[in-house]
Amino acid sequence: MSLPTKYAIRNTISQTTPVSTPNMTTLAILISGSGSNLQAIIDAVQDGRLPARIAVVVSNRRTAYGLERAAKAGIATRYHPLKPYRDAGKERAAYDADLAALVAEYAPDWVVLAGWMHIFTDAFLQHYPQRIVNLHPALPGQFPGAHAIDDALAAYERGEIDHTGVMVHLVPDERVDEGPVLATRTVPILPGDSHDSLAARIHAAEHDLLVTTLRQLTESKEKQE
Repeated sequence: MSLPTKYAIRNTISQTTPVSTPNMTTLAILISGSGSNLQAIIDAVQDGRLPARIAVVVSNRRTAYGLERAAKAGIATRYHPLKPYRDAGKERAAYDADLAALVAEYAPDWVVLAGWMHIFTDAFLQHYPQRIVNLHPALPGQFPGAHAIDDALAAYERGEIDHTGVMVHLVPDERVDEGPVLATRTVPILPGDSHDSLAARIHAAEHDLLVTTLRQLTESKEKQE
């Protein structure tokens, strides 16, 4: 996959930690939950399908199982909760600015949102223009937000659709689940599907599509250097 010139990869921050090879793509991954997509990335890095280094995994929830997945793989983890900011009466931008500074310590080429459940303000976005990658369990323009799978099932039951899908896209602004689309994958909705059965097929598609897209971004970066 080739990116439009407008969305060419930017690599303006130098590495601050040792890497396996000088030009290896560095990822910072943000999570809020179990981290199954994170695990797909970890597995792809470990078996050589994704030539990249995961520099850090950040969670906004202390109990997110994804932090354990990262720790088991020897990846640095950070916990950055929103509640202390709310309790102190601080604006959301203050939280995002501090998160951007935290992530910057690891000098990522790409910030990957793998189940991150917060919407960014410009206080974060401005630091990583066209370098934030999000995964969403719906096709472009369909079912934004946290209930995409249930929304797709409801539309299927109304006879409006016969499939849903997943997409990987860039996050240039504060819109929810919108932005330049990097890749999509269609997932059929089958008669008798429940949330769990549809979610299982969507998650399988997510894991493959996210890894494939990150590999293509990595290859695009290598060609530019």
